[in-house]
Amino acid sequence: MTHTDPFLALSAATGRFSYGSPRAVTLAADASRALFLRSTGPTDPVERLWSYDLADGQERLIADPLDLAPDRTGAIADLPAVERRLRERIRLWAPGIGSFAATADLATAVFALDGRLFRCETGTGACTELPVAGPAFDPRPNPDGSFVAYVADDALHLTPGGRLSPADGARWGVAEFAATEELGRTRGHWWSPDGTALLTARVDESPLPLRHLGDPAHPEQEPDTFAYPQAGGPNADVQLWVLRLSGARTQLRWDDAEFPYVLAAGWEGDGEILLTVADRLQQRILLLSADPATGVTRELSCTEDEFWVDPLPGTPLRLPDGRVLTSADTPAARGLALDGKPLTDERLQVRRVVGPWQGGLLVEAGDGDPADQHVFLLDPDGGAPERLTEGPGVHTVAAHGEGVLLLTSATLDGVRRELRRHGIRTAFPDLAAELPYRPTPLLARVTEHGLPSAVLYPRGHVAGRRLPVLLDVYGGPGYQAVAHEPRRWQLKQWWADQGFAVVTVDNRGTPFVSPEFTRAIFRRFSQVAIDDQVAALQALGAAHPDLDLSRVGVRGWSYGGYFAAMAVLRRPDVFHAASAGAPPTDFRLYDTAYTERYLGLPQENPQGYEADCLLADAPSLTRPLLLIHGLADDNVHPSHTLLLSQALTRTGRPHAVLPLPGVSHMLPDGELERVAAVELDFLRRELGATPSA
Repeated sequence: MTHTDPFLALSAATGRFSYGSPRAVTLAADASRALFLRSTGPTDPVERLWSYDLADGQERLIADPLDLAPDRTGAIADLPAVERRLRERIRLWAPGIGSFAATADLATAVFALDGRLFRCETGTGACTELPVAGPAFDPRPNPDGSFVAYVADDALHLTPGGRLSPADGARWGVAEFAATEELGRTRGHWWSPDGTALLTARVDESPLPLRHLGDPAHPEQEPDTFAYPQAGGPNADVQLWVLRLSGARTQLRWDDAEFPYVLAAGWEGDGEILLTVADRLQQRILLLSADPATGVTRELSCTEDEFWVDPLPGTPLRLPDGRVLTSADTPAARGLALDGKPLTDERLQVRRVVGPWQGGLLVEAGDGDPADQHVFLLDPDGGAPERLTEGPGVHTVAAHGEGVLLLTSATLDGVRRELRRHGIRTAFPDLAAELPYRPTPLLARVTEHGLPSAVLYPRGHVAGRRLPVLLDVYGGPGYQAVAHEPRRWQLKQWWADQGFAVVTVDNRGTPFVSPEFTRAIFRRFSQVAIDDQVAALQALGAAHPDLDLSRVGVRGWSYGGYFAAMAVLRRPDVFHAASAGAPPTDFRLYDTAYTERYLGLPQENPQGYEADCLLADAPSLTRPLLLIHGLADDNVHPSHTLLLSQALTRTGRPHAVLPLPGVSHMLPDGELERVAAVELDFLRRELGATPSA
């Protein structure tokens, strides 16, 4: 489909304004240079490997997939299944080099292209294809670059060398579904500092039920089959082993029946491994020290919470002086503690611990308006935190090293990448397209709960012209929608210019306001979300007379799709039409780690699961509903939409379903823009919107 709308065409051509942006920036141990991935410009989706010299600011092309493999298509279908699924888990669409790994000095880098393994000497730019035992996934060099470990056909291999893991029917060297989708761990093997052993995950998925994804547009093709950890059912059995190049093997031992989730792992030296594990409901997180020679573990810290321990990236962390940094939440703030002693107070809402830097601790945190995020340097001895970024926006650390800091500052004026080196600030190469809109959302905290909200009008809106309202919603745990980040407002501005007043609200249950705010959804998703969104709409309608609350539409994807469908099913008095994309309509069919963190086990909270299921609401539908689902979605399986559609049909409730053959959960390669055009036609027709002049 060729986009006739100029914005949708530009958004599709530029990968939602991401092509040409650098990512995966990795600094050398001496911080003298960096490796990173980037395409050649704003309409080029093929990412190459580049080197950047921090002293003179010169960049150099290291590896170009078009030269190394000129016949490859870059299609997702050409990737090994394990890599295709990992990219889906981390929401990565990259027709070029998806990821790379390098030695600490960045002298050697390795990566896979469609299962082929390449090694590059970055000093000369010479790249060589290495022999592999099968389609290669997640290659990683040992510290001196003399060996490369990689996964092929669920086994860990070495080149030069051969198979390292035993043939016991398990998957070796990979991270399981729950780890990659929900727990933040994407790796399954780690080299020891001396290069003589690999810490390796062993994953047994045999207890899990199988799910199948067939493509009805291609009935001649075999369906894709994979193991899925369904709420209330078994998880994968995950073990950690030290596999030595000599052939010796040692299993790390902890109470994995009580703590089945491995959140993080890695070597602290040749004689120690640190790993972080969690219980099934994620109410207890342990940091363990393991002896790689014996496999014996001992507890270094335990973080507990009566609700759940909300993931705080970068924690727990053992500092160079031996003290252990953990999350330490109060009802009012996400904080940190060192050896159990509070390090931060309620002025900061810590969102990520980046790591030690210049004698302090780099963190990303809010310090007032939850729409902003800043970078701070904390004093581990309790001194006042130093804020390193300025102005409203979402500021993040892309890379850091001795005396070097690479910051990304996303403000409503655009995205800026700044390299700070020994007091000098320079721009880091970024070839992405300029954002077409400079949106001006009107932000406010509304209702007695202080819900972050935003109203976005069409450009050139004339006061007094009443507009239908489009609630553009997510509303679920783990994602903040209202922020001073320009890219998330581009599509919203386009929607506004089609004749809508676009409203976005972060209801309780979403992150970055306070732990108490987030935990309001404990054991029940739906009621808090719908109550908060309705109350926010009413408050905004009172403050903005141009919002016509007699014409309210709602659209969302994933949890937002769930909310959109729920809105017209349960509150047709407020919501008059809904476009629901990839909705998880019955959380009993969703995965273990995410669902049970908030709702508990279905066996122990059947009322909560039943209350959050939409299938029984089917007879209540009286408003127009458009259901959209990718038929290759292995995160929210298409059965969620089909079961709701079946229930609606059986109760005689008209609705529309848009199936997307071959499309996954993340709508890549222009699919989002094609779907938006269909949604626009539906919502205009149902709400009577006309585009702004």
